Amino acid sequence: MINASHKRSDFIERSMLSALAFLKEATMSEEYANRKGFLQSLDPRFKTISLLAFLLTAVSLKSAVLIGILYGLCLILALLSSVPVRRFLVRTLLFIPLFSICIVLPTLFSLVTPGEPVWSFQVLGVSGILTRPGVDGAVLFVVRIATSVSLVVLLSLTTRYSELLKVLRVLGIPQIFVLTVSMCYRYLYLFATMVENIFTAVKSRVGVVSRQRQGQSIVTWNIANTWNRTTQMSEEVYMAMLSRGYTGEPRLLSEFNAMPKDWVWLLCALIICAGLFYSGHIL
Repeated sequence: MINASHKRSDFIERSMLSALAFLKEATMSEEYANRKGFLQSLDPRFKTISLLAFLLTAVSLKSAVLIGILYGLCLILALLSSVPVRRFLVRTLLFIPLFSICIVLPTLFSLVTPGEPVWSFQVLGVSGILTRPGVDGAVLFVVRIATSVSLVVLLSLTTRYSELLKVLRVLGIPQIFVLTVSMCYRYLYLFATMVENIFTAVKSRVGVVSRQRQGQSIVTWNIANTWNRTTQMSEEVYMAMLSRGYTGEPRLLSEFNAMPKDWVWLLCALIICAGLFYSGHIL
């Protein structure tokens, strides 16, 4: 019984530490943004506008094939930008697209989406019929979600955090929104580090918890302690930013400088979007 409880505790520990490590890496890592690649070499303003144009195109198109072309272009851009495809696919296909499949699953059946039957089955006395409109709608939804998430992740991976905030202000995003995002970005890393330290401290003092009541009391105490510390930390982070001259406006050591390559890329991106819209209108 103790061995089973110990194995379960090890599994929970590994899962928790892995999630915290992923959160810290996602919020503070600029490894790919500092690499030499195609998207990294573009002006952040033009890069953001072009990828947003692709995103709006993916949301507006009603053909899974055309959206799939955008997804293929996204993978090509990831390769040209020195982003490992395997790691990129893990980031983009592991959570949100899989969750979207669970959401859209009921629409596959005739009870929700009537139409031409594609396949019928019977499991444990329960029969079901998949319809063509349901399958087509589900494929379109999942491909659209996967492409949209991939474009957003690609932008965040290949753009420095400070540059992205500056672009948001250039595009007219309100200052209060940019300030909130900036605070959350800095706070999430500190919060993940604090939770990791608390977990390590509890483990070093308590060890393996074999009784349910003891584990519940430890979790309850840590929730209350974490709440108090995070409230205090949020105030300290904000005061530290103010003391260093932060006014809500992102500042960079270098100014944005558009090159002919940036204009050519933006023109090509708009042509691709227009061509996909035209193809979708014909189809």
